[in-house]
Amino acid sequence: MRNFVALGLALLTAAMLLVAAVPAAAKDDDREVIRRGGCSGASDWKLKAKNDDGRIEVEFEVDQNRSGHRWRVVLRRDGNRFFRGIRTTRPPSGSFEVERHTRNPAGRDRIVGRAVNLRTGEVCRGALTF
Repeated sequence: MRNFVALGLALLTAAMLLVAAVPAAAKDDDREVIRRGGCSGASDWKLKAKNDDGRIEVEFEVDQNRSGHRWRVVLRRDGNRFFRGIRTTRPPSGSFEVERHTRNPAGRDRIVGRAVNLRTGEVCRGALTF
């Protein structure tokens, strides 16, 4: 009888640990980091990173409140460039957004978004650790 009770308690403990671990794993899959800040002029930036099927989905947005300005944009993960391009601010908000995916190796990742206004030279630089 004693062995039966001990076995029952061991199974109950294992089941409780398993149930506790499942929400922690699900929560990690839903992880999202957002940072915001000001640029060297009047514009603002927002940088967001979240898990997406084993990769990192990165969104970098610049809000200038003026349409038609072209910006040179670079995104980096741990110093390695994974996006480079030109974006133009659009109505109605006078902003642009870049959304890209990058690898998600083990450990922490440093994500940096940088944009330079080709007309005014204004610089926006945002960074986060994911």
